[in-house]
Amino acid sequence: MFTPLTGRTVVVTGGTKGIGKGIARVFAGAGANVVVVGRDRSRGEAAADELGAAYVAADVGRAEDCERMAAETVERFGGIDVLCSNAGVFPDAMLEDMTEADIDGIFATNVKGTMLSVKACMGALERSGHGRVVLTSSITGPITGYPGWCHYGATKAAQLGFLRTAAIELAQKGITVNAVMPGNIETEGLDELGPEYRQKMESSIPQRKLGKVEDIGYTALFLATDEASYITGQTIVVDGGQVLPESMMALEAL
Repeated sequence: MFTPLTGRTVVVTGGTKGIGKGIARVFAGAGANVVVVGRDRSRGEAAADELGAAYVAADVGRAEDCERMAAETVERFGGIDVLCSNAGVFPDAMLEDMTEADIDGIFATNVKGTMLSVKACMGALERSGHGRVVLTSSITGPITGYPGWCHYGATKAAQLGFLRTAAIELAQKGITVNAVMPGNIETEGLDELGPEYRQKMESSIPQRKLGKVEDIGYTALFLATDEASYITGQTIVVDGGQVLPESMMALEAL
């Protein structure tokens, strides 16, 4: 039985939709005080109302926004126990067509945003006595590749480089730093891509189904528990076995 997280305060960046909203829902269901962070105020307020959470409007690529995010959370709830650094963008561009602005934009959110969020929350996480940082990385970049996502994959791999040194530096402060690496997860907008696209995605996964956003949320929840206090600098792949087959022939052989 895990120690309850009731009353602990969790900040979820990019928590207004998709995987982030799923993470926020799981923590809210576990009785935590949840703060969802995002740039779109109308979407953020709607998500907060739906989840019974608080909302802070912020762009994690800006240091002053991250500092305000942390300060407003501490002012409202008295501290921060868990930071789920989930905010990320995933534009599509082939390398030959990619612009400098494309590269700068994705690194500003996915890498710089991760680092600034952790830095801003670090003091409050240390004061909590059981600080947890959970990053949302991806299998794309660290393990796999996909045409059009050179820049995205590079940011997701960069997050793990940050994680390993941050875990060493923050260990003396009693803060753990770990990452979840999702595979193909069912999020808003998937239906717009059509049933054929979904079928192709599912056929590449040994479990023959897409993950749910809550699958990522429950992994983050575990990493936030007292019982996971001796786990730091680690990654957990949550993908239904997607990275296991050496080719589609391995699945067709079944």
